[in-house]
Amino acid sequence: MKKVLKPREREQLLGTTYAFPMGIWFTLFFTIPLSIIVLYSFLKRGLYGGVEWEFTLDAYRQMFNPSFAKVVIRTLWISIVATLGSILIAIPCGYAMAKSKYQTILLFLIIIPFWTNSLIRIYAWISILSTEGFINTLLIKMGILTEGVQLIYNNGAVVLVLIYMYLPFAILPLFTTIDKFDFALLDAARDLGATKLEAIVKVMFPNIKSGLSTAFIFTFIPIFGAYTVPLLVGGKDSTMIGNIIVDQVSKTRNWPLASAFSMVLTLISLVGVFWMLYNGKREQQQTKKTTQQSLELNIRRHHLRKVNSK
Repeated sequence: MKKVLKPREREQLLGTTYAFPMGIWFTLFFTIPLSIIVLYSFLKRGLYGGVEWEFTLDAYRQMFNPSFAKVVIRTLWISIVATLGSILIAIPCGYAMAKSKYQTILLFLIIIPFWTNSLIRIYAWISILSTEGFINTLLIKMGILTEGVQLIYNNGAVVLVLIYMYLPFAILPLFTTIDKFDFALLDAARDLGATKLEAIVKVMFPNIKSGLSTAFIFTFIPIFGAYTVPLLVGGKDSTMIGNIIVDQVSKTRNWPLASAFSMVLTLISLVGVFWMLYNGKREQQQTKKTTQQSLELNIRRHHLRKVNSK
């Protein structure tokens, strides 16, 4: 006699069936490779490359070498500056998109760069920033410069191109969050005596914290592991962790050290994922709070207008 499954049991079985292929994919292309990287980071470097099966912490000790520590610090500040720059640009962009009636067109324009190869976009910036590029040519014709100056192969150029490359990752989550925001709260705050800036800072920003956190993670994590931008746009003092990993694998063949640096990137990514999950729960609570806040402000606003009308 066949067992008749209850609706909830059928849903659980169906969910398990659908999740099985994803579980296989996750195991083959994430869990196993990550386990190998973790293992290699604790092994001894081979004499001619590769690894020797001897447990050691040498790779992690090498990370504190002054030359490597300097690269880690540089990677941190470049990543933070580029991320904050992206978010500062993304906030007004997301606000304008949320208020615009041409949201579909604007979203399309934001997504278009994803259809272009990243190398093409980087080389476009190289031609713009070079001594004979568009910016230098324009400044010379305006009489500001007499000859072209070097605007590329430095940390400033790296930050600029990183902001351009990852700006869409900041705009999209901020637009999504701002679009859900009740703009009547700003009007209510203005009616209660707040300036436009105060209304945005004290009313809107607390309600889009989840979008700000998501935008920070979406931009900081890929920027922290960037490889091609510092390689092609930066100079000798623009090396980042991603460049060290590639060099240790392909040139010096120090796989344990490359694995140790890879673990740093992985841990930062995992922290970002857990942070997003935590903020997701907080966003649900914030939504309830916002609804209540909107109701209270509208009641006070209505009462204030009623008093003024008398």
